[in-house]
Amino acid sequence: MSSIDRTTIHRLAGAAAATAALAMLAAAHAEVPAAPPPSVAAPAARPAPGNPANPTAFPPAATPQQAAPFSCRAPADVARLNYPLGHIARRLASGEPLTIVAVGSSSTFGAGASSPAASYPSRLAVELKRRFPGHRITVLNRGVDGDDTEAMVARFPSGVIAAHPDLVLWQVGTNTVLRDHPLTPHSVLLHEGIAQLKTAGADVVLIDMQFAPRVLAKPETDGMEDQIALAAKRESVDLFRRFALMRNWRNVQHIPFDAFVAPDELHMNDWSYACVAKLLAAAIAEAATRPIASAAAHSAR
Repeated sequence: MSSIDRTTIHRLAGAAAATAALAMLAAAHAEVPAAPPPSVAAPAARPAPGNPANPTAFPPAATPQQAAPFSCRAPADVARLNYPLGHIARRLASGEPLTIVAVGSSSTFGAGASSPAASYPSRLAVELKRRFPGHRITVLNRGVDGDDTEAMVARFPSGVIAAHPDLVLWQVGTNTVLRDHPLTPHSVLLHEGIAQLKTAGADVVLIDMQFAPRVLAKPETDGMEDQIALAAKRESVDLFRRFALMRNWRNVQHIPFDAFVAPDELHMNDWSYACVAKLLAAAIAEAATRPIASAAAHSAR
């Protein structure tokens, strides 16, 4: 599979008034003891099983997976968000509760994990609570097995916006590619969905596809990755580059697929969900506590 070049434009979108308070929070991150995990809403109910050939069907219940003998790490440019998270920054500075909605399909729901607690939204809640002790943080898992982009956007009003989120994490694109759907209509839906979320006042982070054998086998994978990156750039929203992260595990760190991909060769497993959550939490914390001067310099590059 050919590599996908990324073009990113960095732009200031933070709140200057919150900088001083947020800098103190950022300085304390590495030193705070682990706190009990926050309350995490249960994943959205899984729909009744459909076509057994459905490539996103939840696999049989997995047994608890042992920690892989690999460190969870990524290049700085892959794990960093381009834009400051202004809404989250203001909520943290004022001590107000945070509501984060993770919306997507089976890899948000947690397919391939040994339990709902091992899904990336559940692990993300734990990681954020450790970084921001004393803050009330709720992560709502709105992943639905088999959902494509059209179905996700259709349930935004009731399943996402109705929760009044401060941050929306939108995992998107995989099912369109797996089902060989054309990319042009998907692009329109992607921009419409981002517009809805921005109108609701939430910070937005897109999460692209997983680097897994069944995704790599599809001819439209490169095109979808380019489309998601371009949408993030044009709409000035953040992109967490899951595809590039997992590609780095495989092609640079030489981690075998079976260490971070479930036996179905599509979904992630406990180790990879936990690693994504850890790196995403670090990226959110940095973007929400980024000094204004640093953000301006980065945006000007």
